[in-house]
Amino acid sequence: MNLSFLSKLLPMLFVGLKVTILIAIVGIFLGFILGTIAGFALESKYKFFRGVANIYIWVIRGTPLIVQALYVYYVIPKLFGIDLESNTAGILVITLNSGAFIAEIVRGALNGIDPGQREAGVSLGLTPTQTTWHIIVPPAFKSILPALFNQFIISVKDTALLSVIVVNEITHQAQNYAALSYKTIPTYTTLALFYLTLISVLIILQKMVERKISR
Repeated sequence: MNLSFLSKLLPMLFVGLKVTILIAIVGIFLGFILGTIAGFALESKYKFFRGVANIYIWVIRGTPLIVQALYVYYVIPKLFGIDLESNTAGILVITLNSGAFIAEIVRGALNGIDPGQREAGVSLGLTPTQTTWHIIVPPAFKSILPALFNQFIISVKDTALLSVIVVNEITHQAQNYAALSYKTIPTYTTLALFYLTLISVLIILQKMVERKISR
């Protein structure tokens, strides 16, 4: 196989990599905020907040990400009469999608805290809010870091589906090259190896973070 095509394909993939990482980082950050709010809402004593959070999670977990991308990019702009750039739509999709899964992670972490911690906060004269932020949140956040990193890796892979809404991430760049060069086999083989290398690096980083936390 003539490898000269790599001199043209690899620069395109690295351009797509910048878009992929940008969307994944911003999306997982906003998704963490949204997921944290939804996670606390799931544990709320108010039925309204629990209901809204449960409906949001049900809708997101019950529909494929590719359908969510198509809806956000094509339907929402028409409903609200707005212009939505593909990258912005991609960030919104990753935010909504990751937020639903992070909400369950947060709820699990909150439920995993010993109830005695809350009782200790009350015995110290802390308000419920002070108890939550100073006693409950720190250990809960530490416990969900590995799961958050795992969700970030999933979001990086999920960005490949955003090619359907013309986001110029890694997969879309490869599709463009394959369409112009007709070299489908080497192009998509290189794409698979590129993703494998990227995700392997992220997994190594995840293991390093987990070991540091365990210490």
